[in-house]
Amino acid sequence: MKYELDAIDRALLANLQRDASASYADLGRAVGLSVSAVNERVRKLEAKGALTGYTVRVNPVALDRGLLAFVQVSLNDPQHEAAFLKSVTASPAVLECHTVTGSYSYLLKVRCRDTGHLHELLSGVIKATPGITRTETLIALASLKETAEVDCKKI
Repeated sequence: MKYELDAIDRALLANLQRDASASYADLGRAVGLSVSAVNERVRKLEAKGALTGYTVRVNPVALDRGLLAFVQVSLNDPQHEAAFLKSVTASPAVLECHTVTGSYSYLLKVRCRDTGHLHELLSGVIKATPGITRTETLIALASLKETAEVDCKKI
């Protein structure tokens, strides 16, 4: 879906991505609008679906989830897709699940305590799902850039 966003909408989204707890007064000062105008703009961005929620970033190490891994998964039959998706969406260790091109069906981003926890996830959740033909797991040694922010500039 394409969204019609002007420069002020984009500036509001950029500011909210940096600080979701910013007050409407602070946002108004940043983009040159009154508090009521910011309120109206934000409500419209939410209604359009351009703004889908508010969040905070938590350091995964603080929650004993310092191991970051990416798991590629091949599924041999579409009839098993619903069970696979149910199992991975129910797992708190799975942060993201993407359908991808190439030799695998899905790419998962997972956060675990350690390699033992990762092994439990792989064997007890992912590989335990019917229809999984193979997986390949990549453990991140360091994260040089990790963000959910989207560039708000018009391209």
